Amino acid sequence: MFVQQLYTNCLAQAAYYIESDGKAAIIDPLRDYDVYIELAKSRGASIAYVMETHFHADFVSGHIDLATQTGATIVYGPTTQTSYPIYVAKQHEELKLGKVTIKVLHTPGHTPESTCYLLIDENGKPHCVFTGDTLFVGDVGRPDLLDGVMTKEALAGMMYDSLHNELMPLNDEVIVYPAHGAGSACGKNIGKETFSTIGEQRAKNYALQPMSKEQFIATVTEGIAPAPAYFFKDAKLNKQGYAPIENVLSKGLTPLKVADVEQQLKQGATIIDTRIPDVFEQGFIPGAINFGLNGQYAIWAATLLDISKPLMIVAELGKEKESIERLARVGFDQIIGYLDGGFESWKNADKRWDMVISVDEEEFTLDAKHTDIKILDVRKPGEFNDGHLTKALHYSLDALPKQYETLNKDEEYLVHCAGGYRSMIAASYLKSKGFQRVKNVLGGFAKIKTLPLDITYNQEKAQAN
Repeated sequence: MFVQQLYTNCLAQAAYYIESDGKAAIIDPLRDYDVYIELAKSRGASIAYVMETHFHADFVSGHIDLATQTGATIVYGPTTQTSYPIYVAKQHEELKLGKVTIKVLHTPGHTPESTCYLLIDENGKPHCVFTGDTLFVGDVGRPDLLDGVMTKEALAGMMYDSLHNELMPLNDEVIVYPAHGAGSACGKNIGKETFSTIGEQRAKNYALQPMSKEQFIATVTEGIAPAPAYFFKDAKLNKQGYAPIENVLSKGLTPLKVADVEQQLKQGATIIDTRIPDVFEQGFIPGAINFGLNGQYAIWAATLLDISKPLMIVAELGKEKESIERLARVGFDQIIGYLDGGFESWKNADKRWDMVISVDEEEFTLDAKHTDIKILDVRKPGEFNDGHLTKALHYSLDALPKQYETLNKDEEYLVHCAGGYRSMIAASYLKSKGFQRVKNVLGGFAKIKTLPLDITYNQEKAQAN
């Protein structure tokens, strides 16, 4: 028996490869499926099953393309309905994979079809459970993604029953392999570890502590941030089907001349510049938005932009394919192409270009103490509440598309996040909307909190630490 977690940091997502006696199963694959085929090939195995824990909302799964390429059977749990052929497994059904067994545990709650898969080894002993978005390290899946179909309270009630009837009865030593880690919006506060055990979660996970069903529902539905709009579009793609990734890549890898880019801009296309913030700020095409490949690139692009609208890529030379592939993972299928030669070709064509000025700690301190310049903190609400510059305005990056119109374009703004990645996204986004007096704060709040400035802290958390 061989089990491998394939973790993708920029999506905080985990897929899994299971193999026994030359037969393999893939759980929750990404859209760019080649890695799974290559892994199986390198080990002399064939892929028999592609198993989905639920209809993912935060990325487009590779299940359809992978099954098409390998002839594997797509497996979902009870109640699942799709627009393409699948095998709908029954509750507690046992699927054989070589010398091991995969037992189906239907665990509705995150979604109605949510299912965990219990891996039983060659000796008949439960080894690990692939929990999808039902159980994370330190958290459980959000129950609010069926707006208008089921209430979050109804789904949370189902989650309580699923946890207590299917997962908590498992032995303490059973390994927990979830679909996501820290940074994913599929939970409220997922732990940094990417796997755990039933025993550890029974002891430490807030949602598995003794409480009534009513208390559980109140606890897990409290304080959930609004889901990004693309979640609902991705879930629909995973349920109804999508274009093969080869088609997306073929179109996206079309080299565009400067004149082509200008024409597409006139027609309303968006430019995503995927260079790292330190490079982007020194010069970019006016209107381009910076989502650097060095961060949670695709997640933030999908959160701020409409994944169904046409866009173009400006990338570091040699990074075009990665830029497009990672966007395809979250459902961007309308990628027109990339600027041939990168930003340098734009400059060499003597076209107008823009910059973002970044301020260091000395300049920021002077501005914060002695001017009326507005300071925008674009971190998440929890980060802001834990500690923030007293005079800062809170405009969480994920909410910026809905809130930027409340800002005054005649004002000057200093934008910061925790370290600098998100603030450059925000600064470039505001510039694309016509804000010209926008500066980025180097080092973010990590640097700000060391400066002689007025900081407001969460007193309860400060005392606890």
